[in-house]
Amino acid sequence: MRIGKFGEENNLTVDAIRHYMDLGLLVPEKKGGQYFFDDNCQKDLELIIEFKGMGFSLNDIKTILTFKNLGMLAGYEENAYYQSLFNHKYKKIEEEIESLTKAKEKLETKMDEYKERLAPPIVPMGIDLTALSLLACHKCGDPLSLENGSINRNQIIDGELACSCGKYQVESGILISGTSIDFVPMTSEDQYISDYILNTDSFYLETLQKGMQTLKRKISGLDLDGKVILEPGSGIGFLLRTIYTTLPDSCMYIAVDHNIKKQKFLKSILERAGIKKNILFICADFSAIPIKKNSADIILDNSGTSNYSFDHTDFMLEKLDGLMKKDAFLIGTYLAFKNFSSKSKITPEYRDNFIPAKIRRKIEGLHFKLLEENASDFINKGGRYEDFFVKGEEIFNYMFIGKR
Repeated sequence: MRIGKFGEENNLTVDAIRHYMDLGLLVPEKKGGQYFFDDNCQKDLELIIEFKGMGFSLNDIKTILTFKNLGMLAGYEENAYYQSLFNHKYKKIEEEIESLTKAKEKLETKMDEYKERLAPPIVPMGIDLTALSLLACHKCGDPLSLENGSINRNQIIDGELACSCGKYQVESGILISGTSIDFVPMTSEDQYISDYILNTDSFYLETLQKGMQTLKRKISGLDLDGKVILEPGSGIGFLLRTIYTTLPDSCMYIAVDHNIKKQKFLKSILERAGIKKNILFICADFSAIPIKKNSADIILDNSGTSNYSFDHTDFMLEKLDGLMKKDAFLIGTYLAFKNFSSKSKITPEYRDNFIPAKIRRKIEGLHFKLLEENASDFINKGGRYEDFFVKGEEIFNYMFIGKR
C-alpha cells in the first residue's frame, strides 16, 4: 500500500512515517517514484511502536532492528541479546524511577515551604511629604503645595497639588502631569512578566539580562547617598526592580512614564516586596515633568530615549536638560541598529536616534563627557513584545556613561 494509506491504517502522519524512513527504521519498496509498504514494513512498525512503549529511543530501536534483520535465525544468540537488552533497560528505568522519586520528594518539600511562607506585608507607596521640596510646576516654575488629599504615613495617596497657574492630580500615589495614557499590552498584570519571557526570543532575553547586570554594577559603583535619581521611561520597571534593594534610604528615585497602568503595575510589585524606598512616581510627558530645575544628580536613561524615538524625531534627553544638575552623571543604554532593511519599521526620519555615533554626538551636545561606552552582541530576533525590527535587521544595545 502507498504511504498515505499506510499512515491512515496505523494512525500516523505522513511526516512521522517519513521520519522513520529517514532513520532507516522503515524500508519500503520504491516503484516509479512511489513508496509501497508491505507486511514486513507493518511488522517493523509494530516493533517500533512496541519498543517505544518500553521507553527505547528511536536510535536504540534502529540498533535493535539492525540486529533483527542481520541476525535472523541466530537462535541462542538472539535470545541472549534480547535478555541483555531488556535487563539493561529495566535497570535503567529502575534508576530513573528512583531518581524521579527523589526529585518528587524534594519538590513536595519545596512546595510545602512556599505554602507556609508568609507573604511580606504590603507597604503602601505614595508621594512622601519630603518630596514636595523637589516639585515645581513645569509651566510657571512655582513650587507645588498640597491643597487637599489623603495622607498615610506621611505619604500623599490621593489628592491635588497646586501652584499659581493650576493643579496636579495625585492618583494612587502617582503624580499626574498632563494627560496619561491608559493602554498597556497586558491581559493580566500578574502574568505579564511570565508572558513576556515566554514570547521573547531566548537570546534577546539573555542579552537583556546581561545588560541589566552591567547596569546594576555601574549604578552600584556610584555614590547614591542623598542623590536624586531620574529615570525617564521607567515602563514596568525592569531596571528599578533590578537595583531596588541596593538603593540607599537617603536617595530619591524619580520614575517617570506616560503610561499610568504601567506605573500602577510597577508600584504594586514594589509595594508587595515589603521594602520601603523613596520612590516618586510621576506620570507625565517628558516635557512636562513637574520637578524643580537642576534637581537630578543622576540620569538613568535605560532605553527611555529609544522608546520615545519610535514616534519622535527630537532627542528626548534634550527635554530634560534643564532638570539636570551642572555636574550630573548619566548612565544611558540605547537601542541601536547595525543596519536598516528596506522594509524597516523605523522610517528614515526617525533613524538618527538609533545610530550610535549620532546618539553620542547628541549626548555630548548636552555637555556630558564620555567616561565609558560599550555595545552588546548583535540580535536578529525579538518576539511578540520586541517586534520593532524586521527579518534582515540586526540590533544591539549601546551604552554611554558620562559626566558633566
